[in-house]
Amino acid sequence: MKSDYSQVRLTGWGLTSPSHARTAKVPRGEMGEHVKDSSGRGIVMRGLGRSYGDAAQNAGGTVLTLADSVAQAVLDTEQGTLTVGAGVSLHDLLQIIVPRGFFIPVSPGTRFVTVGGAIASDIHGKNHHLEGSFGNHVRRLSLLLADGTVKELGPDQDAPLFWATVGGMGLTGIILDATFSLIGIESSRCIVNTVRCQNIDELFEEMSHGDDEHRYSVAWVDLLATGAKLGRSVLWRGDHARLSDLSTKDAIDPLHYAPKHLTTVPALVPSFGLVNSWTSTIFNELWLRKEPRRKVGTIKNIPAYFHPLDAIGSWNRLYGRGGFLQYQFVVPFGQEKTLRRIIEMVAISKTASPLVVLKRFGQSNPGPMSFPIPGWTLTVDMSCVASGVSELLHNLDSMVVEAGGRHYLAKDAHTTPSVIRRGYLRLDEWKAIQRSVDPSGVWQSDLARRLELI
Repeated sequence: MKSDYSQVRLTGWGLTSPSHARTAKVPRGEMGEHVKDSSGRGIVMRGLGRSYGDAAQNAGGTVLTLADSVAQAVLDTEQGTLTVGAGVSLHDLLQIIVPRGFFIPVSPGTRFVTVGGAIASDIHGKNHHLEGSFGNHVRRLSLLLADGTVKELGPDQDAPLFWATVGGMGLTGIILDATFSLIGIESSRCIVNTVRCQNIDELFEEMSHGDDEHRYSVAWVDLLATGAKLGRSVLWRGDHARLSDLSTKDAIDPLHYAPKHLTTVPALVPSFGLVNSWTSTIFNELWLRKEPRRKVGTIKNIPAYFHPLDAIGSWNRLYGRGGFLQYQFVVPFGQEKTLRRIIEMVAISKTASPLVVLKRFGQSNPGPMSFPIPGWTLTVDMSCVASGVSELLHNLDSMVVEAGGRHYLAKDAHTTPSVIRRGYLRLDEWKAIQRSVDPSGVWQSDLARRLELI
């Protein structure tokens, strides 16, 4: 079996903290044998490598990928559920279910993630304020345990281990397959309303009083603007378009789904990257000017509204060899002053790229390591070569946890064990469950060691 492995240098999507591990792509039926063959450095699963930090890396150990086929997915149109192998990507699923009149229950900003990764990271999307994160919609899953046995889990079947697996970053076992609920749709388009806000206070007000009227909501924020323009932004709120919303042309094939690939960023990008305060300022100004002050009823297709960056292959190369950090945190409602101060500090530092997103979270689920809590979540990309980034983020870390917030493990590449412990108040509860099913430490990762999760 050892001949099946290759030694590979791995990074997350942010291209930071590389490490080497032996890797293999394994069919479900052989996964148990590979677990038995693990080294003292343990095993972690890897999907499509879209975690931004080191969550799917395991220096000196083993990194496995499930060899799953979308052809084996089972769509139950009566129940509105899908059963599929954990190694299948959302990209492949959407090409099957959208033409059949269904959409995934939660979509992150990219469709290039696997079902197993979606559960292990408990991904969230533009609809969290109403419908929660991905784990909320999982009805059952099969989990390969460290002893080689397979256990069926669900919200009503060994619930403590199920919820420890949702958001557990692959550290409770290997998710082999899952069944989850889908959203019924009449078309592959969305009807989107746009509001351009002059500053962060206007955005807070707009989102607080209008988001609940729409299934989806997301705001882009200019984190380079200061003064009276601090936090100027564009808010897009949307819903799945009904047949009656479509033009005569679109209504001919209402469930047509064909994501476009526009270009791929070449590997020849300068080592220092193309993202800096100058290029970002120009981009932000042009982006803001192209958006209307207020517009209702724009029709967009699913890729354009949910996954615009997926049209550009390898866009992470734009940051150069040094890579970038995607910093995502949440602070509770009532902590708007803290969030405003954080936005002000980032704006003054001139370290933010144009990729900045603000959303509102709804209620948490029972997962002790699930990231979302009711509040505001901000995501900002920063080039690693920008001056003062590390010091700035450590200062922001303290502000976040002091406000009762926390950081998203699937994005993290820089926080410390103490910051995570202060943010995730049920960490010890999760550790007890994790150790009960993995007493010998089979499941390991660079993230888990760095943040002392295991």
